Amino acid sequence: MDYIIDTVSAVHPLLPLLSLLKVNGKLVLLGMPNKPLELPIFPLVLGRKLVGGSEIGGMKETQEMLDFCAKHGVTADVEVIRMDYINTAMERLVKNDETCWFVIDVASSLSQ
Repeated sequence: MDYIIDTVSAVHPLLPLLSLLKVNGKLVLLGMPNKPLELPIFPLVLGRKLVGGSEIGGMKETQEMLDFCAKHGVTADVEVIRMDYINTAMERLVKNDETCWFVIDVASSLSQ
């Protein structure tokens, strides 16, 4: 993958995500866990990968956005997929036959 946007707000391993990135891939962290994440350096350096982050809003702003969406009926179409389905999901996006967000269920994918 060229990039991954990670929105998980809990402590979780980054190595499985880094391993999905191509050379020069980017991992953008948006979630804010209550404890520091462990960042493996070798996959970053050897794969010329980048990790960045952004705080796009705090709890207050997030709640206001959710309240607005609920009031106005704004929803998202989400399809939860396993990691082994990523290539198929990408093919579906390239064919433009999808109008939903793909959410990768990393926990279930790693448990098998």
